[in-house]
Amino acid sequence: MQVVVGIDTGTQSTKVLCYDAQAKQVLLTVSSPHKMNSSEDGTREQEAVWYLDAIRACFAQIDQNIKDQIVAIGVSGQQHGFVPVDKDGNVLAPVKLWCDTSTKAQCDELTRKLGGEERVFELLGNQILPGYTLSKILHLKQYRKEAYEKLAHILLPHDYINFYLTGAYTSEAGDASGTAFFDVHTKTYNKEVLQAVDPDKDLFSMIPPLIEAGQEAGRVQASTAKELGIPEGIPVSCGAGDNMAGAIGTGCVGKGDLTMSMGTSGTLFGYSESCITDEKGRLAAFCSSTSGYMPLLCTMNCTVTTESIRQLFGYDVKELDKMASSAPIGCEGITMLPFFNGERVPNLPHGKGAIIGMDMSNMKVENIARSALESSIYAMKVGLDAFRELGFVPKRIILTGGGAKSAIWRQIACDAMQLPVSVPKVAESAAFGVALQALWTLEGGSIVDLAREHVRFDEEKGCTPDSSTAEAYEQAYKRYNEYVTAMTPLFQ
Repeated sequence: MQVVVGIDTGTQSTKVLCYDAQAKQVLLTVSSPHKMNSSEDGTREQEAVWYLDAIRACFAQIDQNIKDQIVAIGVSGQQHGFVPVDKDGNVLAPVKLWCDTSTKAQCDELTRKLGGEERVFELLGNQILPGYTLSKILHLKQYRKEAYEKLAHILLPHDYINFYLTGAYTSEAGDASGTAFFDVHTKTYNKEVLQAVDPDKDLFSMIPPLIEAGQEAGRVQASTAKELGIPEGIPVSCGAGDNMAGAIGTGCVGKGDLTMSMGTSGTLFGYSESCITDEKGRLAAFCSSTSGYMPLLCTMNCTVTTESIRQLFGYDVKELDKMASSAPIGCEGITMLPFFNGERVPNLPHGKGAIIGMDMSNMKVENIARSALESSIYAMKVGLDAFRELGFVPKRIILTGGGAKSAIWRQIACDAMQLPVSVPKVAESAAFGVALQALWTLEGGSIVDLAREHVRFDEEKGCTPDSSTAEAYEQAYKRYNEYVTAMTPLFQ
């Protein structure tokens, strides 16, 4: 056996996947849950120690015979989180997460200081949005002054886990491109943007050095090896943000492929050899973790929407799907705006969920259930429109995440987007992606060839679009966008 391991530290849990690269077989996947601290002001935080505790709990579930044969490790982490660390490697404050919307005032302040949105776009190729890392640093400065005074290292969650594994501070372009202090055009950190947070403190020196995709972040140090029961000195790849890792794990590493991830959040992203920026702010101009670029749409609500409706009516997942399949396309005029966590695209951090268009004839559980499924797809179809507008020609959609398990949701995505859908056999795409990245780091060569060799698709779950449904979905999608436009002033 040649075992490579992917560690994926997400919002809800940490997963560890062990992959036998010789047999091309996932040996096992284990997980350990996380808690989250939430407040009505949009605060979403976790303790960094929970990530390490979860990693330890995961490795404790793995047979020692497998652990003894691990040859490389890769780490995926939820994007945008801010892990503030002192000079001795101690975490100074809770980790503000990607879904934290409490820093909108800091985003506005920084944008104003830098000369407005157009100037920020020139500097970064992106805007400074709630959820991105930069505003969290200013928030720490303003509200946790003692911690800010001790700040020595500005890390993302996957950077922090790499530090735990190797003892080295590193970063890489994919995850770094979601910080709002990284210039995607030059793939370098931007001093001017960091000085807007604090002109007197050298924040630039606190950013870990960038390493190239395919290179090592370091080697597993003795203390961590002993703690986890794994070989000391094995390579740790550069790692990735969870979306960048998911791109590798779904084989979205070549021209024309789009991956739609239907998890807590919804994401739609594709591989590009050149930088694609969107002045309208629909697509984030991210880098890939394979030396290219990965324009991405991120919505704050996907399975959050269906879980909320499922719990409201007391259904399990299969019952919700059954109810939704008995309703027609467009839900007889009922439209849901799935902004339960606020929203990033459109930029409505204070947005709320809404069910619109009910009357005495269409107010049925079936319609509301289906509107939850449809609305999450329409929110991501905004991204597909942007991809096409900016010259990206999609060939297919690779579907992953918890929502990809639902047959009706897969077909809705396929028909609403009017693109064929493929579903990878390995569902844990982020963990699998960094396991493959670890293999790439170990062996070298082409990541495209490696993904083609190891990523397999489930033919039974693939689907092709039904052209006869296209018009009905277009009308429903048009109505969705009209409601978003009408409701936006109420959420700002």
